[in-house]
Amino acid sequence: MRVLIAGWQGQLARALVEIAPGHADVEALAVGRPALDICEPATITRAMTDFRPDVIINAAAYTAVDKAESEPEAAFALNRDGARLLAEAAAQRGAAIIHVSTDYVFDGAKPAAYVEDDPTGPLNVYGRSKLEGEIAVRAANPRHLIVRTSWVHSASGANFVKTMLRLAGDRKMVRVVDDQVGTPTYAPHLAEAILELARGMTGAGEGDPRWGTYHAAGTGAVSWCGLAREVFRVSGAASGPAAEVEGITTADYPTPARRPANSRLDGTRLRTVHAITLPPWQVGVAEGVGRLVG
Repeated sequence: MRVLIAGWQGQLARALVEIAPGHADVEALAVGRPALDICEPATITRAMTDFRPDVIINAAAYTAVDKAESEPEAAFALNRDGARLLAEAAAQRGAAIIHVSTDYVFDGAKPAAYVEDDPTGPLNVYGRSKLEGEIAVRAANPRHLIVRTSWVHSASGANFVKTMLRLAGDRKMVRVVDDQVGTPTYAPHLAEAILELARGMTGAGEGDPRWGTYHAAGTGAVSWCGLAREVFRVSGAASGPAAEVEGITTADYPTPARRPANSRLDGTRLRTVHAITLPPWQVGVAEGVGRLVG
């Protein structure tokens, strides 16, 4: 199975590159800008011609949530228009596409975890751009998998876990929002799930009912405050940086972009249809913090 990964600097792309060699039946290539710019059709055509993938994983995205409020054109260009161009190119060459999306397509008002068919209602520019990207991918390529995930972290890139460990290096107390709840996802766990999806759908035709939208996130749920406490518990046990955590409200920590109060994603459909379940979020924290402080 030949897998082309669009993007190479993000947490997911790096995780895919790291774990792909462990799968003997997978030949993976990650290409980012300028060699592959999903907003530039010529670079997409060149990458497709050179590598001839069976599956394209779109891990390229504009992910600066707050910055997107003042740069909507840039967010939509990458998250909607680029996603469409990539999906169209894949369809033209008979390749499937796995497009990674986000919990931020929801408004967070639901009291329970979100399932794939729940009504969307993004609260910010980033979420709207990702939702329109989903719509564009569905329209462009019938052989698609849209994988929504949330609260991604890893030992690479910029993320909440790394930020907490950095802050604990120079302060005894950190204040963290405690009224937003979600499903932390360790990037290598997500990467494994995506490769399993790709493997399972290799050769599946357009009418296969297994195509569609899935939620893939760590099992369980926690607030940002609870996540910070778990990060410090694991880090402290390994003689790494740790701090006390004070829970605060969203109103106490205003940001340019509104965040959903509930970002929990229900992974039942992924488990039922594809027999894939991501590990508990605590396992991902333990593995990620272990790599950072070990």
